[in-house]
Amino acid sequence: MTETRKGPKTFSIFGFILLAVGVGVFAVRLIHAGSYAMPHGGPLYAALGSLLLGGVLVWGKLRALSWGALLLSPLALLPAIYSIAGECEEVISLYAMDSNRNPVDLRLWIVDREDGAWVGMSKRKAVEHNLDGGQLRMLRAGENVCVVPVLHEDRPTVRAIHRMKVEKYTVAQVAGAMGSYPLEAPDTTVALRLDPCSGRYTTPGDLSLAK
Repeated sequence: MTETRKGPKTFSIFGFILLAVGVGVFAVRLIHAGSYAMPHGGPLYAALGSLLLGGVLVWGKLRALSWGALLLSPLALLPAIYSIAGECEEVISLYAMDSNRNPVDLRLWIVDREDGAWVGMSKRKAVEHNLDGGQLRMLRAGENVCVVPVLHEDRPTVRAIHRMKVEKYTVAQVAGAMGSYPLEAPDTTVALRLDPCSGRYTTPGDLSLAK
């Protein structure tokens, strides 16, 4: 009798872990001041996948289905854990538009040096969201401010900003040691300095500058 119960019990335990991680993707963003940043893209899919697979494992009525959920769980669990870890340190929201002119909340790591605040990303991402020279709203430490991203492609600057991010963020160091995050800036990466502009946003949902 004991042997027949080990499988379902193990499924249930792992299912509750998946459920907790799925909820954690949403809950961890509450630690940041200001308006709530809803997960989207990869983190959202990872959270929903963890919740779905966790629910299947906790339900545990069909053994074959439970085994399938268990085998698929790393596909959701690992990205979800990475999302939670990435949100445990300072993260900003940069509100922009995608290529279809839809509002997008870009969640980014940020570093500061003597010439201003900087973020890094792929050049493709920066171009698709038309960041260079635009007037955008940034949410940082609970405050909404207007910034003008200035794109830099020169490799010394890009490498320096990337190294600063790795030095600041523990998850980048851990992921880098595991080979899942580049410790040196890839050739496709650019850096953007976030210069302040004259206006200030009045509400988190307002994408126009207050006059």
